[in-house]
Amino acid sequence: MSYDNPPTFPRKSATFDDYTLSEIRRAAATGIYDIRGGGAKRKVPHFDDLLFLGASISRYPLEGYREACNTAVTLGDRFASKPIHLKIPITIAGMSFGSLSGQAKEALGRGATIAGTSTTTGDGGMTEEERGHSELLVYQYLPSRYGMNPRDLRRADAIEVVVGQGAKPGGGGMLLGQKISERVAGMRDLPEGIDQRSACRHPDWTGPDDLEIKIGELREITGWEKPIYVKVGGSRPYYDVALAVKSGADVVVLDGMQGGTAATQEVFIEHVGLPTLACIRPAVQALQDLGMHRKVQLIMSGGIRNGADVAKAMALGADAVSIGTAALVALGDNDPRWEAEYRALGTTAGAYDDWHAGQDPAGITTQDPELAARLDPVAAGRRLANYLAVMTLEAQTIARACGKSDLRNLEPEDLCALTMEAAAMARVPLAGTSWIPGGGGF
Repeated sequence: MSYDNPPTFPRKSATFDDYTLSEIRRAAATGIYDIRGGGAKRKVPHFDDLLFLGASISRYPLEGYREACNTAVTLGDRFASKPIHLKIPITIAGMSFGSLSGQAKEALGRGATIAGTSTTTGDGGMTEEERGHSELLVYQYLPSRYGMNPRDLRRADAIEVVVGQGAKPGGGGMLLGQKISERVAGMRDLPEGIDQRSACRHPDWTGPDDLEIKIGELREITGWEKPIYVKVGGSRPYYDVALAVKSGADVVVLDGMQGGTAATQEVFIEHVGLPTLACIRPAVQALQDLGMHRKVQLIMSGGIRNGADVAKAMALGADAVSIGTAALVALGDNDPRWEAEYRALGTTAGAYDDWHAGQDPAGITTQDPELAARLDPVAAGRRLANYLAVMTLEAQTIARACGKSDLRNLEPEDLCALTMEAAAMARVPLAGTSWIPGGGGF
């Protein structure tokens, strides 16, 4: 090689990378914003940036084969006469019939019931398959009011008032016309085949005082039996959780930006909201400041994948977690067995997020009867139950290693962080030090 004429290599921009350039070209060609499902794909601080400090001499571990570690949790015992009792602290998040096939909704109910936990309706109302196969079913009450009726409110085991979602806090839902089948249209009182957009705010309240009135109405219509959850997207967690509690919520569900969605603008998914890790400690602080920690239960969601994530969320103060995307993968979504068909759609297994298009080869995020028939709800339910069992065993293993006989006995003192960002968000020391960056308020 001559040093007089060294070779040169073109350097691509870090700001205008290949994906950014392709999005500019797509926008210029179509004049419309990109819509997709799933959650944020950008890397943000997450539970992987935390580590547990297992017991040794200064802490005494529990023997996994002889000493019990409790996983049960009760949700909604603040005001409701019939709170929900779960065997495991992992619930199934709201995903609508319409977004998902009827077979997928049935499978979620079957799997949750085997595992001893609850599942959630999502937008668009309650299906008989879901109610029939879900021992514990949470009914979502959304701004759209699609499918809402007093009978189903009373048939549910809890009611979740959805104010926001982690993938799109401040934004409404979407269900495109190709998924508005005759049955979906009938349940939602909509024209068949026409795009549907849910409102971003509830039509009958504008603030926490009105929300308190609405929660009172829901309690009256259900005889004060059902726990009332309030779900918010991770944006201003300290104040939103505090106001939900002041409004009378039994349970607060807090969804970080890694949470998925059936369909919304990608600019929302990637650029609005807070990482799940950044949401938990402000939420717990709000509950503690009100003297309501453990009295009003906190469910965290948004990117929960395994038992370690469950244990870390609970160590930071959550009472339970909720999973959505991971549950769909357990059912069979993005399975490599359908790789040829994913490629025909211009994507690949593991990257398929065009859930709004209704062409899912796995038969999960579709209303196409031929595709939906590919999913066996009995077998898929068993897969989900297996996955939930493994997550629970993993969380128990970690808790015992930290000397805890109950998952909710895990605490921030059991954790350290690998990065300054994670240490500041989780309010735990940077690994190998006693330093917690920041130190300010929430």
